[in-house]
Amino acid sequence: MELNFTTLNQRAGVVFATGKAPVELTEKSRMALAMDSASNLQTSPNAGIPALFTTYVDPKVIEVLVTPMKTAKAFAECKKGDFTSTTVTFQVLESTGETSSYGDFNNNGLSDANVNYPSRQPYHYQTFIRIGERELAIAGAAGLDWASRKQIAAALTLNKFQNKSYLRGIEGLQNYGLINDPRLLPSIVDLSWESMDGQEVYDSIQRLFAQLIKQTDGLVDLETPMTMLLSPNASVQLTKTNTYNVNVADQVNKNFPNLKIVTIPEYKTEAGELVQLIVDEYEGQPTVELGFTEKMRVHPLIQMSSGYEQKRSQGTLGAIIYRPLFIASMLAS
Repeated sequence: MELNFTTLNQRAGVVFATGKAPVELTEKSRMALAMDSASNLQTSPNAGIPALFTTYVDPKVIEVLVTPMKTAKAFAECKKGDFTSTTVTFQVLESTGETSSYGDFNNNGLSDANVNYPSRQPYHYQTFIRIGERELAIAGAAGLDWASRKQIAAALTLNKFQNKSYLRGIEGLQNYGLINDPRLLPSIVDLSWESMDGQEVYDSIQRLFAQLIKQTDGLVDLETPMTMLLSPNASVQLTKTNTYNVNVADQVNKNFPNLKIVTIPEYKTEAGELVQLIVDEYEGQPTVELGFTEKMRVHPLIQMSSGYEQKRSQGTLGAIIYRPLFIASMLAS
């Protein structure tokens, strides 16, 4: 059936290009067209599709990097005491004795033992996790496991502090670190390794080893298992070569076969580059242990009116140095 384009035009103002002669519009159709004009918008002009609908959110979460915590890589962590401990005491025993000339009726000469009880004070610290119900729901809409992320953040916060205590202890307590224990022997001083060539850097390490031999009166030798602590910046200098194109690291590995090198960022200090050469153990007794009372205590989960709260805590004893004579230190500046 053929459409009546003329009637459609007159009644609704709809015009189809049919190729036929144009039809003169009536006054009524002109009014309809005028009322339907696109130039008189009742809504805001369209500025395009909202960017929300063309934005792609990558589900992969990118972590912000923090300074590595590498002290525990150098020495073992060990539990001393518990959540209730206020003091941790150690027994240090020294054998004493003297001899005298033998005589059938002489009563001279006596052997004995002396014991001391040095102590350390633990420090307990805490952080909180707080999660609101609406906060959790909003994060879930974005594909984030918000509760898990906050638990990870709490563990990282506590462990960062623990690592710091292993190096510097806790001010005001009998709680010391690898860097500032008052029983450490004085550091030898040398020039910065950055100003040295490869041979001079190796000679500097030799001087540090000679200081360790002097402190221990020959109790250690080249075969003794040792750990050298230095900053990442100082470790770069181990790649320098001597006149025979042999780098420092190769020389160290050859002459100290049981030496382990661990980089710790905090060994770059304001006073200069700190380097420590530490005997791992002697006669089964470790030189250093990193002490804690609680590595992670998870306290009860408290339900609030529209959210949750939970405390996490730890306790540290710092670095327990049993025999300071087995640690030789050097400050290169």
